[in-house]
Amino acid sequence: MTLDPLALEGPLRLGAFLTALALFGLAQWRWAARGDSRPRRRQAHNLGLILIDTALLRLAFPVLAVAFAIQMQTQELGLLHALDAPFWLALPATVLLLDVAIYWQHRLMHVVPILWRLHRVHHSDLGFDITTGVRFHPFEMLLSMGIKLGLIAALGADPWGVLVFELLLSLGSLFTHTDIALPPRLDRALRMVFVTPSMHRIHHSVIRQETDSNYGFHLSLWDRLFRSYTAEPAQDERSMPIGLEYFREPRDQSLLALLLQPFLTPAPAPGLEAQSGLAPDTGKALHQGGGARPERRTTGESR
Repeated sequence: MTLDPLALEGPLRLGAFLTALALFGLAQWRWAARGDSRPRRRQAHNLGLILIDTALLRLAFPVLAVAFAIQMQTQELGLLHALDAPFWLALPATVLLLDVAIYWQHRLMHVVPILWRLHRVHHSDLGFDITTGVRFHPFEMLLSMGIKLGLIAALGADPWGVLVFELLLSLGSLFTHTDIALPPRLDRALRMVFVTPSMHRIHHSVIRQETDSNYGFHLSLWDRLFRSYTAEPAQDERSMPIGLEYFREPRDQSLLALLLQPFLTPAPAPGLEAQSGLAPDTGKALHQGGGARPERRTTGESR
């Protein structure tokens, strides 16, 4: 009997997602690093976004990633088919190539102003927990799916590799946003290969040069290789301000406000420089509200 990745995709992804949500939710309740996982209205709004995202993706695309990869395989299109890559090579190549592509997509989201307007919905969360991992604007999700389908076609991606990548993407997003901090020695060891919650938490710092670092989703390799790795935040991760210096009022965090956010040009919140320990001129230069963003600095070497 031949296993069909498309038949397995739905139950496998849903089962894995709900299991991870329960396990990581339990972990952040028991071993909270910051306490951001305490019940708040923002979590319901974050979960509301994923319901809207899922519905729009189903409406906008006749087929999604795994089904599209099967179509491309049937037509023998793409780089891996042209190279006649065997399954044992095509599967890991698909996962790695999609992972490095999403690293660069993420990095561009921080650089291109119109893309930042979409992506800042994710970064404007004032807490950091597993629900942050599903807080993405529907337009960003639609754009990401379109890019992913284009990559699958160009690569001739293996369907099983796409399924593995999709599982890693959804589960990894929950794990890296979990409100826990692993023991330092374990965290350092895991970071040699993987992105950990403490590593990704730096990416959600209110400080601009920290936000513009640690773009990786699964593998820390890409940040080290492309010199966007920051080892430690300027402040203790358990107390550093999370989010942006704007969209910090309760009214900015409603579900409707999140949907409208890309169309708004905000003003920085007063007094945030004192909260973040920044000089006033530094704080104001962190994130621009939709215009060209200032030159960024990243830490390329481990501290």
